[in-house]
Amino acid sequence: MLREGVATLAAADEVGRGALCGPVTIGMVLIDATTKSAPTGVRDSKLLTAAARERLVPRIQRWAISYGVGHASPVEIDEFGITAALRLAGQRALAQLSGEVGVVLLDGNHDYLSEPEQDALFGAPTPVVVEVPRVVTMIKADMKCAAVAAASVLAKTARDALLLELADEYPAYGWADNKGYSAPEHLAALVEHGPTPQHRLSWRLPGCEALDPAAFRRAAASGLPVGVQNGADPLAGPSQEESR
Repeated sequence: MLREGVATLAAADEVGRGALCGPVTIGMVLIDATTKSAPTGVRDSKLLTAAARERLVPRIQRWAISYGVGHASPVEIDEFGITAALRLAGQRALAQLSGEVGVVLLDGNHDYLSEPEQDALFGAPTPVVVEVPRVVTMIKADMKCAAVAAASVLAKTARDALLLELADEYPAYGWADNKGYSAPEHLAALVEHGPTPQHRLSWRLPGCEALDPAAFRRAAASGLPVGVQNGADPLAGPSQEESR
């Protein structure tokens, strides 16, 4: 696209869309026709070890004209839905870029970044963070375009760092290893301990199908103990047997 006269290109990729907890995260890098080849070793973040990704981050940051990483929280995912949360995270990343953006290139075949026409007519369900330029989608862009791969590295390292912090707070769920995805130890912990405020409560989490997300959020915000123990409703109060 840069060869076709586009002045600047913001390449973007997401991570965390299919996780059960934590944010959804978008990474972006801004390049132009004068930008040199991407640093050696840049490829889709899923094909790299954690150590390799960490080594690449400062090199990508120096290489790009500008870069940004945006998150949308589990609460926002529950409130707006995953597609609108992707849009919110993407616009937050876009807002961090310095300089004019000619085109945004998204991995995949769906433009989640632009505000849908029906939202423009009837009011967007998510806040509009920044005006979005023209968006182009490309299937497997993270494999075909080094800039998109670089964006994926920034997104994954940023989200992984957040999950490592959360793993210290909620060690039973194995987030240090599974990063919030549906690994066996994560699913088992959900059944045994119930969800945390970091889980996407609007999703049908294993063992938590009867949970009321709104009531759970209110309880957590009020400082009440939350979590399903052995399938019990955390908001139902003690049973008659327990009260005796």
